[in-house]
Amino acid sequence: MAMALRLSWDGERELPAHLLSVAASHANVGLGKEAARHLVRLGASKVIIAVRSIAKGEAAAADIVASCAVPASTVEVWQLDLSNYANVREFAERAQRLDRLDAVIQNAGIMTSDFKVVEGQESHIVVNVIAATLLGVLLLPKLQESARKTGMRGRIAFVGSDLQYVAKFPEAQREGNLMDMLREEKTARANIGDRYALSKLLLLYNVRELAARNPLGPESNVIIDYLTPGACKSDLFRDDQGFISRIIMAFAMQVFARTTEVGSRTLVHGVSPELDEDAHGAFIMDCKIAA
Repeated sequence: MAMALRLSWDGERELPAHLLSVAASHANVGLGKEAARHLVRLGASKVIIAVRSIAKGEAAAADIVASCAVPASTVEVWQLDLSNYANVREFAERAQRLDRLDAVIQNAGIMTSDFKVVEGQESHIVVNVIAATLLGVLLLPKLQESARKTGMRGRIAFVGSDLQYVAKFPEAQREGNLMDMLREEKTARANIGDRYALSKLLLLYNVRELAARNPLGPESNVIIDYLTPGACKSDLFRDDQGFISRIIMAFAMQVFARTTEVGSRTLVHGVSPELDEDAHGAFIMDCKIAA
């Protein structure tokens, strides 16, 4: 799995200084941070990293700025908590005031073995599906506006997982309101190990619907795609693992997973200026469109 992945454009060629501004959700650690670093290195004039903790975000921004030898103003830190719908709306409203927004990487997500209700729904569904989609819907008009103004196609990439292929999705076998079934504590607890995979499958459905409702054209020159970074060494599993689980996961990650830096290249590829129209509404794996 630790294969070398190239970006879809020449990694030695810098992007024009004005080309790219990116909100990389929860980019203070792991894949998000390394993706932000790549974007700065490639010449993005402004990279906005969205974080729950401003202090941690500022530390990440300082590290990126120092490693890339760019002005501190290149990286901004904005607060974003996808477990709070009001905060998601505030973040999007702030983005509307940007001069331009050319690309978005929606990378935030949780994987937990605890049942928790936030915003009236189970936490995986809120953070990984509803709020992630809400953020995309709210940022899309700014991306569309910027594409019309600059004449350059916008991009928004949602980070999913190939675990969607093994999602059990027991709720699909029942009749009734899906959102009501997803918040049922008994069912959720019984299938908590499936929740992350299920949430990513539901996110894929949402992304494809969003792309279908916003076909590429003069009014929406924005590619909307969904990607998987594959198995990567990251902080996704940090929330609540027990001692034995941590040992097993650490071993598996060491043997099979890509490094965080290599995995982050897939995120950057998802907003590459050289993506063609076939990427719109597509599932991208290993920087290639998957079936």
